[in-house]
Amino acid sequence: MKLFVLGCYSATPRAYTHPTAQVLDIKNHLFLIDCGEGTQVQLRKQKVKFARIKHIFISHLHGDHFFGLPGLISTFRLLGREAPLHIYGPKGIKEAITLMLKLGKSWTNYPLIFHELESTESECVFEDEKVEVYTIPLDHRIYTNGFLFREKPGQRKLNVEAAEHYGVETCYFRNIKLGKDITLDDGRVISNKELSFDPPPVKSYAFCSDTRYNERIIPVIKGVDWLYHEATFLDVHADLASPTGHSTAKEAATIAKKAGVGTLILGHYSTRYDVLEAFAEEAAEIFENTELADDGKVFEY
Repeated sequence: MKLFVLGCYSATPRAYTHPTAQVLDIKNHLFLIDCGEGTQVQLRKQKVKFARIKHIFISHLHGDHFFGLPGLISTFRLLGREAPLHIYGPKGIKEAITLMLKLGKSWTNYPLIFHELESTESECVFEDEKVEVYTIPLDHRIYTNGFLFREKPGQRKLNVEAAEHYGVETCYFRNIKLGKDITLDDGRVISNKELSFDPPPVKSYAFCSDTRYNERIIPVIKGVDWLYHEATFLDVHADLASPTGHSTAKEAATIAKKAGVGTLILGHYSTRYDVLEAFAEEAAEIFENTELADDGKVFEY
């Protein structure tokens, strides 16, 4: 699992910082999460192949989280894309995007499939044999979702020595990897635990931006390996957090601690701050295993 942070600052883009956009590489899927202005340029800098992006998840319809999307869709068209593009986002995103395409007479020459979200409860919005994605209902000024990305358990690993010991024929190896017991020719049943090892632990990532402090998300994100949680403000400006629908570094750390996550990744910093170390320092007082996101930074697990 690898996370590319393309942008992690709030509101206004600057020459050296970018609004929210991320790419998550998980189980051979390349998911784009939010698409603020400048996302295309950041994708180029990170050498992310545009053709591998087949699913885009938009948290909410504030400009710093999706104004880069129309341009990216148009660029896909110019590059001759043919593969379908799935976009998951709040109700209204289809109208917003298709209106721009209509007025510019630049309809895509590839299928553009919108999955509009309205539920205020967590729901599964994507699933295949390798990965599942759930919404994380957040508390912002407008309808907003975070997203939980979780691997599905892989196949069990064959214990070759045990299989040879019991004389198990190779035609049964696939069933062993699928977790099935094996019946030998003499009628003995060999349990799968004797013939295989557990698959690697599944990995998970939760993306939470933008939101007020909201303990209702804790059951959804419980025990995730990585939690990206917005930390727009430092404690000195805590009075601005709730009225604007945002969180402080300490509040993000409190959520991480109560949810028992592996690593907390802070982001969505207000551009009023020039130095980020204070965010990590404040969060670490509550949750030690805290990292700072920054434009161009890559996390790998």
